[in-house]
Amino acid sequence: MLEISTPQERYDDNNICNVSAAMDNLDTSLLITLGVYIGLAGLYLLVVPGMLMFYLKQRWNVAGSLERLLVYSLVFVFFPGMLLLSPFLNFRPQRREV
Repeated sequence: MLEISTPQERYDDNNICNVSAAMDNLDTSLLITLGVYIGLAGLYLLVVPGMLMFYLKQRWNVAGSLERLLVYSLVFVFFPGMLLLSPFLNFRPQRREV
């Protein structure tokens, strides 16, 4: 005789078999996703603002108007990272000997 099972019973049977495979897949995809987010956050908050601040220090007195426009627009985009790095960087001129 043909047994009739409910959709919930079929789901439970399939779910028990695939729990281990689903957890492995979830762990891998979660680690990849977290790695990408951490990498992008580090790039946005530390790497690009640090390079931008170094570039500003080198070109402060000789930059042209279009270059300043581009650099200041990048400062606007990466402002949170600039705020994060600003307490640790010291770009004041060196003390002169009299």
